[in-house]
Amino acid sequence: MEKYKLSNGMRVVVEKIPTVRSVSIGIWVKNGSRNETELNNGISHFIEHMMFKGTEQRSARDIADLFDGIGGNVNAFTSREYTCYFAKVLDQHLPLAVDALSDMFFNSQMDEEELAKERNVILEEISMYEDTPDDRVHDEAAKAAYGNDPLAYSILGTEKTLASMNSKTLLDFMKDRYTIDNIVLSVAGNVEDKSLLDLLETYFGHYQNNEPITDSIVVPTFVGDYSFFQKKTEQNHICMSFPGCALGDPLQNAMILLNNALGGGMSSRLFQVIREERGLAYSVYSYHSSAADSGLFTIYAGTAPKQTKDVLDLTMELMYEVGQKGLTDAEVARGKEQLKGSLILNLESTSSRMNRNGKHELMLGKHNSVDTLLTRIDNITMDEIKEVTKMMLSTPFAVSMVGTNDKAIDKLRRDQLVSSII
Repeated sequence: MEKYKLSNGMRVVVEKIPTVRSVSIGIWVKNGSRNETELNNGISHFIEHMMFKGTEQRSARDIADLFDGIGGNVNAFTSREYTCYFAKVLDQHLPLAVDALSDMFFNSQMDEEELAKERNVILEEISMYEDTPDDRVHDEAAKAAYGNDPLAYSILGTEKTLASMNSKTLLDFMKDRYTIDNIVLSVAGNVEDKSLLDLLETYFGHYQNNEPITDSIVVPTFVGDYSFFQKKTEQNHICMSFPGCALGDPLQNAMILLNNALGGGMSSRLFQVIREERGLAYSVYSYHSSAADSGLFTIYAGTAPKQTKDVLDLTMELMYEVGQKGLTDAEVARGKEQLKGSLILNLESTSSRMNRNGKHELMLGKHNSVDTLLTRIDNITMDEIKEVTKMMLSTPFAVSMVGTNDKAIDKLRRDQLVSSII
C-alpha cells in the first residue's frame, strides 16, 4: 500500500492488486453522529442520503443508471465517527466512477423538494428500525454505557431533529466538517499509480476547504447504567456491555480473541451453553466495537420472557468463570487461528481492502502489514488476556433491554462481577 497527497493536501491511499479486474474507491470523511449535538442529531446521515439525490449534471436516476450501466455499484454509510461514499467497478470504468463520485461529493444540489422527500425516507428508515428490536437494543446499549455522551447518539436522528433541517443547515454543516484534513481517498484494485493520481488530481485537487476544525470531543465515561425500552415483542432482547479497547490499543487483539472465546462463533462458550446445551436462545453472541478513544464489549441474547432470568444467570456464570479462571490454552490457540483466518479472508476483495486502508488512514494515520498483524496475533499472551478481562470487569457493567417488561434485568446486580477478578 502506498500513501500520497494531492496538490491541495488531500490524503490518498492506494493498494495495487494486479491480479483482479475490479477497482474500489471510497471517499472517507471523519464525521459521524459523534460530531453532532442534541439539536442536529442525524445530520451526518441526512447529508449522506442527499448526496444521491442529484447534481447540476445528473439526476438521482442518472446516477443509478450510470453505475448499473457499467455493472458497478455505488453506495455509502454513516457510522458514529465517519462517513464513506464508495463505488466498485471494472478497472476500465474507473474514470467514470471517479467523475460521478466527485460530482456527487462536490455538486449535490440539496434541493428543498428532494430534501423533503428524503426526510420522509429516513423517517421510514427510523420506523423500520423501531420495528426491529434486535437492532434497537444496541442503540439502547450505547446509552446505557455512555449516557448522554454524543458517542451514544442515534446515527439516524429523530423526527424532531430532522424536522428542523433544510438545505442551508446541511450545507453549513458540510462546510464545517468536510475539510481537506478530514478527508481520505482510498483506492484498491487493478490501477496504475501515475494515471490514478492524475485522475484524482483532476477531480479532487481543486477542493480548497482548509478551515481548521475545533472538535469538542472528550473521552467518554463508561457509566455502566441501565436502559429499558418497552415494546410488545415475542422475545426480550438484551445487551450487557463492558468497557473495551480503543482503536489501535495494543491490547485490542487480546480483546478480540477473548470475544471469540466468549461469544464470537459457534464454538464459543455463550453459544454452546445457552443455545446448544440449554436451547434458551436462537441468537446469542458477543462483539467488540472500537472507537478512536474507547471501546465496548457487548453480549447480546434474544429469548422468551419466561427464559430471560435463566439466560441472564447463565451469562453471569460464564463471565464470573472467565474472571476467576481465564481462558484455556485450547481456547487461546483456537482463537488465534480464528483471528488469523478472519484477517486473511476479509482481505480477499478490493472492497474490504479499500475499507481497511481508508479507515486506518482516517482514524489512525498509520498502517500495519498483514505479516505484522499475523505476528502480533501469534504473540498474544495469557497475561494480556487477563489484563483485558480485568479492565472489563473492573466496573459495574451496563445493561439494556427491549421487550415487554424489565423485571428480570431490574433485579440484576450490575456490580456483582467486579469481585470476580483474581
